[in-house]
Amino acid sequence: MELIQEKPDLSAYLAADDVIDHHHPVVRETAARLASRSTDSYDYARVAFEFVRDAIPHSQDAGDLRVTWRASDVLERRTGVCFAKAHALAALLRAEDIPTAFCYQRLGVVHGLVAVRLDGSWHRQDPRGNKPGVDARFSLDGERLAFTPDPKSNELDYPVLYAEPHPVVMRALRAASDRPHLWRTLPTAL
Repeated sequence: MELIQEKPDLSAYLAADDVIDHHHPVVRETAARLASRSTDSYDYARVAFEFVRDAIPHSQDAGDLRVTWRASDVLERRTGVCFAKAHALAALLRAEDIPTAFCYQRLGVVHGLVAVRLDGSWHRQDPRGNKPGVDARFSLDGERLAFTPDPKSNELDYPVLYAEPHPVVMRALRAASDRPHLWRTLPTAL
């Protein structure tokens, strides 16, 4: 699949906002700690991915009812659904000047991923968190995502790389009083 960059200027994929708040102290401190254990940008991207995938439980898997969506909140509260974990990873990567995009799959409902730009091309990553039957890995040599869409079930990969989280996703996250509420209102398409 050919990935389509929504905005031509790569600086859009380094920007901070109220969701990807990579200037927040908790994001900066986490990024600095992870960078101190990394040898270069590639290693940092992998270390940040593994941190978000493994150290921040997916709230469904953990039975956590809280809904987080701001990157700093995800890092501070150590919980989030796929979208929130993608926001946290994007903030950590952007904090270290690695362009990061938001991308999505439709798997019955919309599922959130990120794409990192390294070696002059985009590479999709899924920090959702592993569990039995799910084995997502950081990879620049072919995708190792948590899920593969089934076209027979009307599932698909959206090719667009967004500079900001999709508004449909953000509306659902911001409106959710808790995770069960979010599950009832998750978008089924972009």
